[in-house]
Amino acid sequence: MRIDPRNLLRRKAPEPVVAAPLAGTRAERMQRVQIGLFGLLAMVLLVALADIVVSRVRQTDAAAVPEAAPTVAASASQAPSDPLADAGVVPVAPEAEPAPAGGSAQN
Repeated sequence: MRIDPRNLLRRKAPEPVVAAPLAGTRAERMQRVQIGLFGLLAMVLLVALADIVVSRVRQTDAAAVPEAAPTVAASASQAPSDPLADAGVVPVAPEAEPAPAGGSAQN
């Protein structure tokens, strides 16, 4: 198809402007309604899930023991035990020699 230069310079009759409806076509309106309803349903489900989680946390907190109490009463008479000494593997420390009374060093 060749372009004729004479046709480029001719004025064309203006095409009639067709006004589009503001709401769009019926299919577009239905799509917007569906998306809106899906969004509302998603928000309701999200709020319901959050409410379930919060109520479960409250139930768990109510059933929990406030503070863990020791199961065995501690007695002050027990000395701290040394597991190495109980097993008999404590190294024997050499006895310290007494220091000379004169205070002078022997050569």
